[in-house]
Amino acid sequence: MTTPLTVLHVDDDDDIREIALLALETVGGLNVTQCASGAEALKAVKGMSPDVFLLDVMMPEMSGEQLFAALRAMPEYAHVPTIFMTARVQPDEIVGFKELGAVDVIEKPFDPMALSDRVIQLVEKAKA
Repeated sequence: MTTPLTVLHVDDDDDIREIALLALETVGGLNVTQCASGAEALKAVKGMSPDVFLLDVMMPEMSGEQLFAALRAMPEYAHVPTIFMTARVQPDEIVGFKELGAVDVIEKPFDPMALSDRVIQLVEKAKA
């Protein structure tokens, strides 16, 4: 059996974090650390070895894009696959997120029963 993925999930919405935690840990068996803000995530990531960053886009104070840039600037996390979770899924927005370096975008609202499989699939794609 392989080791479950370690996910750093960042979202300012308490309900989204709760549903995602159930979806990723309980349904998917993944190891999850959650943060409610970009600043909190930048503190929590130190000492972690995440396999994937799962980032909300629209957050107060530090957007998902800004957090992504800050994580990419840290050499130890520069190559960690990143997936954005957002309701902003117009084709040009998705292209923009991918041009930043994101693996893909998961649309909100997401299917809790399929979330962990989608995250695993995207991480495997990024590492291929």
